[in-house]
Amino acid sequence: MSARFSRIGLVGRFEDARVADSLAEFARELLARKLTVLAEERAEPGELPGEVVRVPSAQLARAVDLIVAIGGDGTMLYAAQLVVGHPVPLLGINRGRLGFLTDVSPTEMTASFDAVLAGEYESDVRNLLTARLDRGDAPGLACHALNDVVIQRYETGRMIELATWIGGRFVNSHGGDGLVIATPTGSTAYALSCGGPIMHPHLDAVVIAPISPHTLSDRPIVVGRDCEIEVRLARRATSPAQVTFDGSLLGDLDVDGRLIVGPARETVTLLHPHGHDYFRILRSKLHWGRSAREVDPEA
Repeated sequence: MSARFSRIGLVGRFEDARVADSLAEFARELLARKLTVLAEERAEPGELPGEVVRVPSAQLARAVDLIVAIGGDGTMLYAAQLVVGHPVPLLGINRGRLGFLTDVSPTEMTASFDAVLAGEYESDVRNLLTARLDRGDAPGLACHALNDVVIQRYETGRMIELATWIGGRFVNSHGGDGLVIATPTGSTAYALSCGGPIMHPHLDAVVIAPISPHTLSDRPIVVGRDCEIEVRLARRATSPAQVTFDGSLLGDLDVDGRLIVGPARETVTLLHPHGHDYFRILRSKLHWGRSAREVDPEA
């Protein structure tokens, strides 16, 4: 048994009955292996075995050697936020829909975890974006994103106009519903629905994808990861834009503010079972090579 992983943190949405059942089952399996199991304080009594140690969310990454996220990709993104700045890897067990990041099935979770304990796994280091929302002279709000940073309109029925600079050079004005700035990890998420390309997760690149652009020639652009991207709201705007990172709110971008997005020094490490194949996951999740009649609408 690997001595490296002896304190295991569990993360998942207990509001989802399927996830709660998997968390409880997995916790019992870990305890049977004489491992220390920790979970966030928000877990209600009775949802997990009594031997599971509850800690505040902000302290979980400091107290464990590995975090297992059970749920969908949203749960994995939440877990990634917990480990930023800590050398704690993540293992994802899929209880969601697509599961690009949570690639272990519930039926395989015990066998896959035993392999991890035995040192039989593949490490996958993913780059992050850092974003800072400046408002005039006020201190900027900052965040890290594994998937994407999104700037979008508040009001329905009215487009916003955003201006972008890359490396200090003006690029374009974008009229539409907003912009998605995505990592290669996030290229299969919101950016994909905006017509952005699928980028292999180990590329040193970022995609900027307009959301419902007013001009058809306003297309996604791929730039180097080291580029600093600046976004501002048009001076004539009558309402602010909303900025989110990995689905969480950062704040408002108004006419006196600016959003700066660039590469983060920090990374996040995902663990995969041996034989992990990114292209197989794409084929499976995106139904490549299958006719419309073969696609299960409930999958």
